[in-house]
Amino acid sequence: MSESEPTATDRSAPATNRPTRADARRNRDRLLATAREAFAATTDAVPLDAIARAAGVGIGTLYRHFPTREALVEAVYAAELDEVVSSATALLDELEPAVALRAWMTRYAAFFKIKRGMSDTLRAGWASGSIATPATRERITAVIAMMLRTGAEAGSLRPDVDPQDVTMMLLGVFLSTAATDEPDKTEQLLDLVVDALRPALEAEGR
Repeated sequence: MSESEPTATDRSAPATNRPTRADARRNRDRLLATAREAFAATTDAVPLDAIARAAGVGIGTLYRHFPTREALVEAVYAAELDEVVSSATALLDELEPAVALRAWMTRYAAFFKIKRGMSDTLRAGWASGSIATPATRERITAVIAMMLRTGAEAGSLRPDVDPQDVTMMLLGVFLSTAATDEPDKTEQLLDLVVDALRPALEAEGR
């Protein structure tokens, strides 16, 4: 079935055939996960019926949860951004601050890659107002500030770095490697960023 609005049958299914709340939640989560993988795999527009099929649901189920492509993209973007932001605290609970920051950068890189697959819809939605403009830069910079502060207190990260500068450095890495799609090069550059954030070793004999 091609991507289209749900049919009258889809919209008027008897209440007895409607999924339970738990089933509906599982379907929604499956659609979000499938869409996230699809958007990460290509920068081309992914047909919604392909996402529904890969998620194991009908196109009518997709439209019940996400009436438009913009609604699906907005939901995926919001979920990914929330996960990137919340992952920082979990990483700091498990790892030394500089190591946690480096691991978080890889997670942020994955978010940026998924965002590329939604970029056309996001830009059009933000311009028209059909998709709310998120405070992405502010939230990412706040996470970086928190991780830098924690690292400075532990002595593993420099205390004199502007978090906004780090955000710009990371975006520079992601944008410069996006065209070639070289994961190894991205990782190498992120290693360099973290090295630049570590305190300089005192000269021997001082």
